[in-house]
Amino acid sequence: MHVQEWLETVPAVAVYALVGLVIGLESLGIPLPGEIILVSSALLASQNGEIDPVVLGASATAGAIIGDSIGYAIGRKGGRPLLAWLGGKFPKHFSEGHIATAERSFEKWGMWAVFFGRFVALLRIFAGPLAGVLRMPYWKFLIANVLGGIVWAGGTTAVIYYVGIVAESWLKRFSWLGLVAAVLVGLTSMLVIKRRAKKAQPVIAGE
Repeated sequence: MHVQEWLETVPAVAVYALVGLVIGLESLGIPLPGEIILVSSALLASQNGEIDPVVLGASATAGAIIGDSIGYAIGRKGGRPLLAWLGGKFPKHFSEGHIATAERSFEKWGMWAVFFGRFVALLRIFAGPLAGVLRMPYWKFLIANVLGGIVWAGGTTAVIYYVGIVAESWLKRFSWLGLVAAVLVGLTSMLVIKRRAKKAQPVIAGE
């Protein structure tokens, strides 16, 4: 069953909780499809009046900030042995190469690596734990974490929600022409988001 189809069977309160939980777990270092869950939920909100996009965005933001903070605390306490353990559990995500790339990002960009890391899949998982392992001052981490969580979670929710509203309106008015236009709007929006993320990634990675 598709993620969005499954979400349609879940009560609104459960959707908020699920989004916050999945994004929180992903942010503290567990590889989960947080972005997919958020995008699917925001699109569902545009078609389902029971789901409030503001509450959804707030849930996603809270999950991102809290998850990253927990990841920071775990990383600070566990140190480098934690990275070695994660490499054994999740070799695809926590390989030595990925860890080295993320470390270079943090050493060169500090707070910006935490902020922009929210928009890059790999760094979104690494940001919290690695900031703790490298002992970044918590106040710096917290500022970047909060701002990044708000912009990423809130921005993604808003963009996908309004794309869904526009798509539904066009579908009602222009039938198949509306469908074509809606698809183009959705694809354009997603391409812009992905392009910005790709531009940020090499800069963050110091390549």
